[in-house]
Amino acid sequence: MTTKTTTKTKTNTSGTKKTLVIGGHGKTGRRVAERLLIQGREVRIGSRTGEPAFDWHAPATWGPALRDVDRVYVTYQPDLGFPGAADQVGAFAEAAVAAGAGRLVLLSGRGEEAARLAEDRLKDSGADWTVVRASWFNQNFDESFFLEPVRAGEIALPVADAVEPFVDADDIADVVVAALTDGRHAGRTYELSGPRLLSFGEVAAELSKATGREIAYVPVSDGDYRAVLRQEGLPEEFAELFALILDGRNAHLVHGVEEVLGRAPRDFADYAREAAATGVWDV
Repeated sequence: MTTKTTTKTKTNTSGTKKTLVIGGHGKTGRRVAERLLIQGREVRIGSRTGEPAFDWHAPATWGPALRDVDRVYVTYQPDLGFPGAADQVGAFAEAAVAAGAGRLVLLSGRGEEAARLAEDRLKDSGADWTVVRASWFNQNFDESFFLEPVRAGEIALPVADAVEPFVDADDIADVVVAALTDGRHAGRTYELSGPRLLSFGEVAAELSKATGREIAYVPVSDGDYRAVLRQEGLPEEFAELFALILDGRNAHLVHGVEEVLGRAPRDFADYAREAAATGVWDV
């Protein structure tokens, strides 16, 4: 069975400023919120189900969510590269600065040129900013769209033999918390990766080793993958994200984790072994 952690928002009774964590129930946002709460900091979860609610597509919700907030972890769904994302991020950043939340940490996409537009809009707002760029998360295999394929024993993707330095969401969260709480990271852009390059075939082998059963990687065409996305009601733009792997732009290691945290990033094999122990991939 999967263990789901619930993050509670603290009530501000002391006048202490809060940190708004947009997407606070997501892969990185949940972890950031948990770490901030452990440090004794006030946290507000920014989501449509939050109190007050936050919705990227409803600017009227931004002001209430920013009340008593002095810093924000900014994540955007579904992806910063999607049409309209840069305009929304820019407008929100301006609203945040005007409301007194001048410390903004943006989760961006490594190697995504379209995401740079959102980064620039956030910087132009006058915010005290940090940009954290990451690409494929380890946790995509147990908390996101690869979960069911792993359970089914087959990962079918249009990536051939391309490689990716998968990064762990816990490492991202540690870097984000450092950026939110330590002014030395202001005005910096950090690119994060794991410690080694892996093909999806090698990922499948690591998952097979961790689960004790065969999990295969099956290469498919772009057209076939888009057909699957349409069948499952998912945006076809997700297929375009695989082009970032196929052209090799992220096929090298970067060292943001070491630079910020002074330690090595978590390896995929360690992630897979710990995730398998939770039973999340049990059939």
